[in-house]
Amino acid sequence: MTVTTDGTNADTATGTEATSGATPTGASPVAPTTGPAASTAPGPTHRPVTAVNPVLRVAPASPAVAAAYFGASLAFHVDASDVAAALSAGGDPGFVVLDSRSTESWDQGHVPGAVHLPTALVPEQAGHLLDRSVPVVTYCWGPGCNGATRAALALAELGYQVKEMLGGFEYWAREGFEFETWQGRERRAADPLTSPVDADDCGC
Repeated sequence: MTVTTDGTNADTATGTEATSGATPTGASPVAPTTGPAASTAPGPTHRPVTAVNPVLRVAPASPAVAAAYFGASLAFHVDASDVAAALSAGGDPGFVVLDSRSTESWDQGHVPGAVHLPTALVPEQAGHLLDRSVPVVTYCWGPGCNGATRAALALAELGYQVKEMLGGFEYWAREGFEFETWQGRERRAADPLTSPVDADDCGC
Protein backbone atom coordinates (compact mmCIF):
# COMPACT_ATOMS: atom_id res chain seq x y z
CA MET A 1 0.00 0.00 0.00
CA THR A 2 1.29 3.47 -0.86
CA VAL A 3 0.28 6.95 0.18
CA THR A 4 -0.73 9.34 -2.60
CA THR A 5 0.03 13.02 -2.69
CA ASP A 6 -3.59 13.94 -1.79
CA GLY A 7 -3.43 12.01 1.50
CA THR A 8 -5.44 8.97 0.48
CA ASN A 9 -4.33 5.35 0.73
CA ALA A 10 -4.01 3.44 -2.47
CA ASP A 11 -3.93 -0.35 -2.65
CA THR A 12 -1.02 -1.10 -4.95
CA ALA A 13 -2.42 -4.55 -5.75
CA THR A 14 -5.89 -3.47 -6.83
CA GLY A 15 -5.59 0.22 -7.42
CA THR A 16 -8.54 0.95 -5.13
CA GLU A 17 -8.61 3.86 -2.75
CA ALA A 18 -10.13 4.13 0.71
CA THR A 19 -10.37 7.01 3.10
CA SER A 20 -9.00 6.62 6.61
CA GLY A 21 -11.47 4.96 9.01
CA ALA A 22 -13.70 3.56 6.22
CA THR A 23 -15.57 0.34 6.90
CA PRO A 24 -13.91 -2.65 5.21
CA THR A 25 -15.83 -4.12 2.30
CA GLY A 26 -18.41 -6.74 3.44
CA ALA A 27 -18.41 -5.62 7.10
CA SER A 28 -21.49 -4.24 8.80
CA PRO A 29 -21.23 -0.61 9.84
CA VAL A 30 -21.32 0.06 13.56
CA ALA A 31 -23.36 3.05 14.65
CA PRO A 32 -21.49 5.34 17.01
CA THR A 33 -22.81 5.69 20.51
CA THR A 34 -23.09 9.10 22.11
CA GLY A 35 -24.88 8.08 25.35
CA PRO A 36 -25.46 5.07 27.54
CA ALA A 37 -25.77 1.80 25.65
CA ALA A 38 -29.37 0.90 24.79
CA SER A 39 -30.81 -1.85 26.98
CA THR A 40 -33.37 -4.47 26.08
CA ALA A 41 -36.08 -5.68 28.48
CA PRO A 42 -34.99 -9.03 29.92
CA GLY A 43 -37.33 -11.99 29.60
CA PRO A 44 -38.49 -14.15 32.50
CA THR A 45 -35.59 -15.55 34.44
CA HIS A 46 -35.51 -18.63 36.62
CA ARG A 47 -32.91 -19.40 39.21
CA PRO A 48 -31.13 -22.63 38.40
CA VAL A 49 -31.86 -25.51 40.71
CA THR A 50 -28.55 -26.24 42.35
CA ALA A 51 -29.66 -29.18 44.48
CA VAL A 52 -32.57 -31.58 44.62
CA ASN A 53 -34.92 -30.51 47.41
CA PRO A 54 -37.70 -32.55 49.07
CA VAL A 55 -40.36 -30.97 46.82
CA LEU A 56 -38.65 -31.89 43.55
CA ARG A 57 -36.98 -35.11 44.64
CA VAL A 58 -39.79 -36.83 42.73
CA ALA A 59 -40.45 -34.85 39.55
CA PRO A 60 -43.95 -33.42 39.00
CA ALA A 61 -46.22 -35.40 36.72
CA SER A 62 -46.76 -34.25 33.16
CA PRO A 63 -49.64 -31.79 32.66
CA ALA A 64 -51.75 -34.48 30.97
CA VAL A 65 -51.25 -36.96 33.81
CA ALA A 66 -51.89 -34.26 36.43
CA ALA A 67 -55.11 -33.18 34.69
CA ALA A 68 -56.37 -36.77 34.66
CA TYR A 69 -55.52 -37.24 38.33
CA PHE A 70 -57.07 -34.02 39.63
CA GLY A 71 -60.11 -34.43 37.42
CA ALA A 72 -60.65 -37.90 38.88
CA SER A 73 -60.14 -36.55 42.40
CA LEU A 74 -63.02 -34.10 41.94
CA ALA A 75 -65.20 -36.98 40.75
CA PHE A 76 -64.55 -38.82 44.03
CA HIS A 77 -64.45 -35.98 46.58
CA VAL A 78 -66.34 -32.87 47.64
CA ASP A 79 -65.66 -30.51 50.52
CA ALA A 80 -67.90 -29.47 53.40
CA SER A 81 -68.33 -25.96 52.05
CA ASP A 82 -69.72 -27.19 48.73
CA VAL A 83 -72.09 -29.61 50.46
CA ALA A 84 -73.35 -26.84 52.76
CA ALA A 85 -73.86 -24.48 49.83
CA ALA A 86 -75.85 -27.08 47.90
CA LEU A 87 -78.04 -27.98 50.88
CA SER A 88 -78.76 -24.35 51.75
CA ALA A 89 -79.70 -23.36 48.20
CA GLY A 90 -83.22 -24.74 48.63
CA GLY A 91 -84.98 -27.43 46.66
CA ASP A 92 -83.64 -30.87 45.86
CA PRO A 93 -79.82 -30.85 45.86
CA GLY A 94 -79.75 -34.01 43.74
CA PHE A 95 -77.83 -36.08 46.28
CA VAL A 96 -78.21 -37.50 49.77
CA VAL A 97 -75.70 -37.12 52.63
CA LEU A 98 -74.82 -40.25 54.60
CA ASP A 99 -73.28 -40.30 58.08
CA SER A 100 -71.29 -43.53 58.36
CA ARG A 101 -70.46 -43.30 62.09
CA SER A 102 -71.85 -45.01 65.17
CA THR A 103 -75.09 -44.08 66.93
CA GLU A 104 -73.16 -42.40 69.75
CA SER A 105 -71.28 -40.28 67.21
CA TRP A 106 -74.50 -39.42 65.39
CA ASP A 107 -76.14 -38.25 68.61
CA GLN A 108 -73.13 -36.09 69.44
CA GLY A 109 -73.57 -34.16 66.19
CA HIS A 110 -74.36 -34.72 62.51
CA VAL A 111 -75.17 -32.86 59.30
CA PRO A 112 -78.87 -31.87 59.33
CA GLY A 113 -80.89 -34.00 56.96
CA ALA A 114 -78.24 -36.72 56.66
CA VAL A 115 -79.11 -40.41 56.58
CA HIS A 116 -77.55 -42.42 59.40
CA LEU A 117 -76.02 -45.68 58.21
CA PRO A 118 -72.88 -46.99 59.94
CA THR A 119 -70.30 -48.44 57.56
CA ALA A 120 -70.66 -51.99 58.87
CA LEU A 121 -74.39 -51.95 58.09
CA VAL A 122 -74.14 -50.62 54.52
CA PRO A 123 -74.33 -54.01 52.76
CA GLU A 124 -77.37 -55.03 54.79
CA GLN A 125 -79.41 -51.83 54.96
CA ALA A 126 -78.42 -49.56 52.08
CA GLY A 127 -81.09 -51.00 49.80
CA HIS A 128 -83.81 -50.09 52.31
CA LEU A 129 -82.62 -46.52 52.95
CA LEU A 130 -81.11 -45.28 49.69
CA ASP A 131 -82.28 -44.88 46.11
CA ARG A 132 -79.68 -46.18 43.64
CA SER A 133 -80.58 -43.40 41.21
CA VAL A 134 -79.52 -40.70 43.69
CA PRO A 135 -75.80 -40.00 44.30
CA VAL A 136 -74.59 -40.38 47.88
CA VAL A 137 -72.09 -38.19 49.77
CA THR A 138 -70.50 -40.02 52.69
CA TYR A 139 -68.72 -38.57 55.72
CA CYS A 140 -67.23 -39.78 58.99
CA TRP A 141 -65.42 -37.96 61.81
CA GLY A 142 -62.64 -36.16 59.97
CA PRO A 143 -59.33 -36.40 58.11
CA GLY A 144 -58.03 -38.94 60.61
CA CYS A 145 -60.90 -41.37 59.95
CA ASN A 146 -61.35 -43.51 56.84
CA GLY A 147 -64.85 -44.71 57.70
CA ALA A 148 -66.37 -42.56 54.95
CA THR A 149 -63.96 -44.08 52.43
CA ARG A 150 -64.93 -47.61 53.45
CA ALA A 151 -68.62 -46.70 53.37
CA ALA A 152 -68.19 -45.19 49.90
CA LEU A 153 -66.49 -48.36 48.71
CA ALA A 154 -69.28 -50.54 50.08
CA LEU A 155 -71.91 -48.36 48.40
CA ALA A 156 -70.06 -48.32 45.08
CA GLU A 157 -69.88 -52.11 45.16
CA LEU A 158 -73.66 -52.13 45.57
CA GLY A 159 -74.13 -49.97 42.49
CA TYR A 160 -74.42 -46.46 44.02
CA GLN A 161 -72.74 -43.32 42.73
CA VAL A 162 -70.69 -41.97 45.60
CA LYS A 163 -68.55 -39.03 46.65
CA GLU A 164 -66.72 -38.59 49.94
CA MET A 165 -66.94 -35.32 51.88
CA LEU A 166 -63.41 -34.20 52.71
CA GLY A 167 -62.83 -33.19 56.33
CA GLY A 168 -65.85 -35.08 57.63
CA PHE A 169 -67.99 -33.85 60.49
CA GLU A 170 -64.99 -32.16 62.11
CA TYR A 171 -64.59 -29.64 59.30
CA TRP A 172 -68.35 -29.25 58.90
CA ALA A 173 -68.46 -27.99 62.50
CA ARG A 174 -65.16 -26.07 62.36
CA GLU A 175 -66.27 -24.12 59.30
CA GLY A 176 -69.27 -22.86 61.24
CA PHE A 177 -72.07 -24.84 59.60
CA GLU A 178 -75.12 -25.77 61.63
CA PHE A 179 -75.23 -29.32 62.97
CA GLU A 180 -77.78 -31.37 64.86
CA THR A 181 -77.41 -33.28 68.14
CA TRP A 182 -79.85 -35.32 70.21
CA GLN A 183 -80.61 -32.08 72.04
CA GLY A 184 -81.28 -29.94 68.96
CA ARG A 185 -79.39 -27.79 66.48
CA GLU A 186 -76.14 -25.97 67.22
CA ARG A 187 -73.59 -23.85 65.42
CA ARG A 188 -70.05 -22.98 66.43
CA ALA A 189 -68.07 -19.91 65.45
CA ALA A 190 -66.02 -20.52 62.33
CA ASP A 191 -62.43 -21.55 62.97
CA PRO A 192 -60.18 -18.96 61.27
CA LEU A 193 -57.82 -21.78 60.28
CA THR A 194 -60.52 -23.38 58.16
CA SER A 195 -62.63 -20.54 56.73
CA PRO A 196 -62.86 -16.73 56.71
CA VAL A 197 -64.70 -15.43 59.77
CA ASP A 198 -66.15 -12.37 58.01
CA ALA A 199 -67.21 -13.86 54.68
CA ASP A 200 -69.47 -16.64 53.44
CA ASP A 201 -67.23 -17.61 50.54
CA CYS A 202 -63.64 -18.76 50.98
CA GLY A 203 -62.89 -17.93 47.35
CA CYS A 204 -61.30 -21.28 46.59
